[in-house]
Amino acid sequence: MITKKDIRKHFLEQRLNLPDATAADLNERLLANARQLDYQGVRYLHLFLPISEKKEVDTWLLAQWLRQQHPDIQLVLSKADMKTGDMLHYAWHSNTVLVKNRFGIPEPENGEQVQPETIDLVMVPLLAFDQQGQRVGYGKGMYDRFLKLCRPDVRTVGLSLFGPIEGISDADPWDVPLQTVVTPDLIYHF
Repeated sequence: MITKKDIRKHFLEQRLNLPDATAADLNERLLANARQLDYQGVRYLHLFLPISEKKEVDTWLLAQWLRQQHPDIQLVLSKADMKTGDMLHYAWHSNTVLVKNRFGIPEPENGEQVQPETIDLVMVPLLAFDQQGQRVGYGKGMYDRFLKLCRPDVRTVGLSLFGPIEGISDADPWDVPLQTVVTPDLIYHF
């Protein structure tokens, strides 16, 4: 078991060093597995958009597929307040204006706000995850706070280009474990 700080450093470096062709292949395979998830009953799906400079999972592909195959699902994006750690959530319509924040995250400029308790499924960004469903993000705790505002039955799905690590030695009691993680090779359920 290793610490979140070490995990963060290792997996960010590993992702940044992926050749473009390898990253594209991993994203295509991850999308193929994400298509296998059960989207029945999902009306509001929260999605994150990738920080391309950090080679995050390419959720643009997933958004395009969801819009084509599940047009009844309303996609939702967040806008983060980095000072408070709070996130506001907005319906992502075709006319929604997206602006990159100072961290390179595409966010809605404004729009129709969606309350966390309305969301049925949250796609969660991560750098790494362990065999118990704990995740390591960038360390701000924003998604943990957001997930605690959602309904108790909200579905949480992490998206990762890599498989699980054995364990995280310093998982906090307030960390919200994931129910599912989709990788290019497998779908993990916890």
